[in-house]
Amino acid sequence: MNRPEFDSIIDFDEFSRYYWYRDELIKICKLHGLKCNGSKIELNAVIKAYFSGEKILPEKKPSCKKNNIITELNHNTGLIACGFTFGNRFRDFFAEQTGVKPFKFNVDMVATAKAVKENNDESFTLGDLLDVYYGEKIYAKYDKSALQWNKFVKDFCEDEVTIVFKERLKAAAALWKIVRESDLKKEYTRELFEKYKDDILQS
Repeated sequence: MNRPEFDSIIDFDEFSRYYWYRDELIKICKLHGLKCNGSKIELNAVIKAYFSGEKILPEKKPSCKKNNIITELNHNTGLIACGFTFGNRFRDFFAEQTGVKPFKFNVDMVATAKAVKENNDESFTLGDLLDVYYGEKIYAKYDKSALQWNKFVKDFCEDEVTIVFKERLKAAAALWKIVRESDLKKEYTRELFEKYKDDILQS
């Protein structure tokens, strides 16, 4: 089943049957005057509301002046107030707090910091982010659906039958395009390959 244009889709259930890249969701939201930032999960929520008749509009955020940024870091320091980034200054802070050196921010910390900034949540602190690191608090979860394509390619290339293609990545992309624009499950299987092998050869 080919994926229809967004404006011809009648409800969110139909919309959900197809795979949409985050960039496509952003474009859809922009074209319809909706909030267009956030993870795929957040953008899908905006589109779901749109189909229900609710229009979630873009938010205007107050600007943050650099000369007001707090330099002292502790558990009570606000993430926004201290101008949080994923640079060495904050990596060193979390290394001291956790005893883990070199310290690496996990994916949920990255998703959380992004969401806090997008929401302009001035109440969220470095201590809260530390709780996210330890799994004691959930603010925003990493959108793992973004990894579907990577896993699809990996599984495709690991299947010995796909060796018939000289350019396996190109072949995987052709098969992924078929899957992405359909209501098929977004994962590679041998059965999928056998079904669409001739289509890939012709692409």
